[in-house]
Amino acid sequence: MHADDNHSHHQKDDCSHVEPRWPYGGRGHRDPRPGSNAVDVTGLQVRYPGSASAAITNVSCEIPCGQRVALIGHNGAGKSTLLKAMAGLLKPAAGTIRLFGNPVGACHHRTAYLPQRSDLDWEFPVSVQQLVMTGRYVHLGWLQRPRKDDQDRVNVALRQLGIEQLAQRQIADLSGGQQQRALLARALVQESSLFLLDEPLNAVDEATRDIVDEVLREHTQRGGTVLVATHDLGRLSESFDRAIYLRDGHVEQTENLPGGPRMKIASRHSAC
Repeated sequence: MHADDNHSHHQKDDCSHVEPRWPYGGRGHRDPRPGSNAVDVTGLQVRYPGSASAAITNVSCEIPCGQRVALIGHNGAGKSTLLKAMAGLLKPAAGTIRLFGNPVGACHHRTAYLPQRSDLDWEFPVSVQQLVMTGRYVHLGWLQRPRKDDQDRVNVALRQLGIEQLAQRQIADLSGGQQQRALLARALVQESSLFLLDEPLNAVDEATRDIVDEVLREHTQRGGTVLVATHDLGRLSESFDRAIYLRDGHVEQTENLPGGPRMKIASRHSAC
């Protein structure tokens, strides 16, 4: 943990992350409900089309604002399914999901979802700069071209992730760590409050891991919230405030980590 981790003890119950200006005059946008958690999941069940069994069964979660939360489990435990449901990519068979007190999709710009790198087509002919710029599209409005302000935000994110020198390089030419940095830069320029990250630290170098840790720490210091699916248990206490362990589609255990906020531990097999 960093010595200045006072953020672990403030802003945890206040969704104070700065909201960007919404260009559509409020249509399709709802403000956070006062006093709400970043994530509230109740009795969630998710079943993939054509599957006889549920991938997630009776999962309930409360994730306050301002926390870095690790979602841990083996392949098939339900980590990716839970993130996709929160991102609105999978429809629950039962139960509810609320983000900042509102239904999923009430305000798309507030949530940034990063799939696993293997789920993306890295042969698509775009540059790093163009990929990162797509994170601004939710703010631009119909048929609007990026403005200088959008380009400035992209440049800042590229510098923050240490890849400004790769701006004009094709994404197909990037290493795994560089690809992950580009994806996180895309999330940063979206100015989302909630980051849903699926295995962002899988097979990346230590330098990338350190940069990602710092970026996510700064995001929560500003009132944002981070939920990360990961297999890596080696740096949990350094990188996260809380860990949620999934097994066979349900919550097996929840752990508050050293330096994180003092919270009531949820009961096994029922809630996170």
